Amino acid sequence: MIEVEHLSKVYGSTTALQDVTFEAKPGEILGLLGPNGAGKTTTMRILAGYLPATKGTARIAGYEVHEQPMAVRQRIGYLPEVPPLYPNMTVEGFLHFVGRLKGLSAGDRPQQVQWAIAQCNLIEKQKTLIHKLSKGFRQRVGIAQAIVHNPPTIILDEPTTGLDPRQIIDVRNLIKTLAEDKTVILSTHILPEVNMTCHRVAIINYGKVVATSPLADLKAQQPDQLNYELDLQGSREVIEKELKNISGVLTWKWLSPQEQTQPRQKVRVTCHPDAALGQQLAHDLVYAGIELHEMRRLGTSLEEIYLELTTQELPPQSEVEVDPTQSSDLVTSSTPTAEPQDPEWVNSTPADRGDDEVDP
Repeated sequence: MIEVEHLSKVYGSTTALQDVTFEAKPGEILGLLGPNGAGKTTTMRILAGYLPATKGTARIAGYEVHEQPMAVRQRIGYLPEVPPLYPNMTVEGFLHFVGRLKGLSAGDRPQQVQWAIAQCNLIEKQKTLIHKLSKGFRQRVGIAQAIVHNPPTIILDEPTTGLDPRQIIDVRNLIKTLAEDKTVILSTHILPEVNMTCHRVAIINYGKVVATSPLADLKAQQPDQLNYELDLQGSREVIEKELKNISGVLTWKWLSPQEQTQPRQKVRVTCHPDAALGQQLAHDLVYAGIELHEMRRLGTSLEEIYLELTTQELPPQSEVEVDPTQSSDLVTSSTPTAEPQDPEWVNSTPADRGDDEVDP
C-alpha cells in the first residue's frame, strides 16, 4: 500500500509539490494524471527514495520512505521514464545483474529472472543484446528489472511514452496482470492511459492534487453543465429559433453536415445542470411542431473533467515545477550511470564482482 500525506517539495524559492495527499491499495492501479511539469515525476522520485521531500510523509507497505529507505527499496520496483538499461548486456544477463543488486540470493536469482522474463514476454529475446531491441522491448526490459525481485509495490513513470499502439496495448495488459496482487502507481499525461488502465486517479496540476477518486466516481460527478444529443425533423431556422427561446439552453452545435437537405437534423445542446431542463427542452421543441425522434443525455467525459480541473492561470514562477535535472540533490534517469541505487550499479563491472551469471 502507498500512503502519501501532505507531501511538499521546495527548491529554494520554487515550490514543485504542495501538500500532496493520496493513497493506493493492494490490487489497485492508481493513475497520477497531469500535464507536463505538474509534479508527477517529482512525486515518483520521492516515493522511490531518490529525492527527499521537504515536508510531509510517504509510506510504502507501512515503511516511511525517508526514515526506512532500505526497507522501502526492498519492497518497490521502479521504472523511470527512461529505463536504466545497459545496452551491451543481454536481457538475461542484465536481469541477473539487477537481481543481485536488489538482494536476490544466488539460489533464487535464476528462478526470479526467468519469472520476470516470462511475465514481460521476453523469452525469445533473453539472449539478445539490449541495444538491438526495439523501444517496445526495451520498455519491457525496464519493467522486468522493476519486478525481478517480485516487490509488492510497482512505481511506473510514463510507462507507455513513445510506444506504438500495439506496444501500448501490450504494456497495458502487462500492468493489469501485475496489479492482480500488487499495488501499482503510474504517472501519465495521456488520458486514454488512465481510462484503459487505472482503477483510481489522482489529478495533479502545478504541484497540487486537485482531485482524487475512483475513476467511475470521477466520471459520475455533477458537471457544471449538461449535454444532450437530439435527433430532430425540421428546418434549422425553426429549430434554432426555438432553442434561443428556451431558458437554460447555453449553446448548441450541429452534428449534421451544413449542406444536408434532408429534414432530419442532429444537434448537440448544452444546458444548465438542471435535471428538469431536459424535459422542458423536449416539451418546447415538440410543442413548436418539431418532430423529436431521439433525445439522449451525454455523459461527462474524463477529458472534460480533466480540462476543467487543470485549466487555470499560470501560477507565479516560484510555484512551477523546475527541471529536476538541474537540481544538485536529484539523480536523473536519462542514462544507466545516472541511476546509482547502489554504488556497485555505477562503479563495478561483472568481472569486478566475480558474477559468472552475467552475460555482457
